[in-house]
Amino acid sequence: MASILRAAGKKVVVIRHPMPYGDLASQAVERFATYEDLDKYQTTIEEREEYEPHIDKGTVVYAGVDYEKILRQAETEAEILLWDGGNNDTPFLKPDLLLVVADPLRPGHELSYYPGETNVRMADVVVVNKVDTATPENVEIVKRNVRTVNPDVVIVEAASPITPDDTVQIRGKRVLAIEDGPTLTHGGMEYGAAYIAAQRFGAAEIVSAVNHAVGSIKETYKKYPNSRKILPAMGYGPKQIKELEETIDATPCDLVLSGTPIDLSRVLKTKKPVVHVRYELDEIGHPNLEDVLRDWELI
Repeated sequence: MASILRAAGKKVVVIRHPMPYGDLASQAVERFATYEDLDKYQTTIEEREEYEPHIDKGTVVYAGVDYEKILRQAETEAEILLWDGGNNDTPFLKPDLLLVVADPLRPGHELSYYPGETNVRMADVVVVNKVDTATPENVEIVKRNVRTVNPDVVIVEAASPITPDDTVQIRGKRVLAIEDGPTLTHGGMEYGAAYIAAQRFGAAEIVSAVNHAVGSIKETYKKYPNSRKILPAMGYGPKQIKELEETIDATPCDLVLSGTPIDLSRVLKTKKPVVHVRYELDEIGHPNLEDVLRDWELI
């Protein structure tokens, strides 16, 4: 959305929902425009996963605790505000256009989780992503469930194509797949983009880190046994980041495939080579997001 709006000449700022992991007083208003800002505010890996992709594309992100102040400051440098709630809340700002993403790899979650189900009911547009990796049956289940509670909603279908930085390095290697933490923990998924890339591009073996995990990473596997195939990118402070590094280095693999949205080398120091797996939204047919923005007269 930010890319389409910017291409149309709009000034866009993203406001992200709060992730209050540190000193709340100092986090009242946070503005992220550069990678140095990520260090300035001592962001966790989870926070970086939300902010860094926007910074990569030149979009300013606001977050913090005091959303009245955040809103007033963001308004001074943008004509369109994009609220990014991660489906963990209903919007703090009253939207003129509400879009919700539904994942067909988790059919039924769009109705069984709060506030996701509330957001689906309120949505103007639902984007069903990952149609290139989900089964057609599950895509239809999600669309049917959405229509059940929101008959007039606009549905956009999209693939989520996976592109490793280097496919040659993957072939024939023993690979450790590191994935976005929240997706694999409370998100309930068993794998992500790195695991799919390892399968698709000919890895000899996808190695589990379970028997080599230390400290809080070991406890994460006990709490979320669904994540045993991969390594969740947990990093809620220096101690946990160190334990993640130790777990990676102790795991017998030739290569680390990172399916997180960030460049892990900015956060982790590991002895293993790392290949980043990227994924972007690729809408299929019409209506697409540009159609939606034109219909709402936002471009």
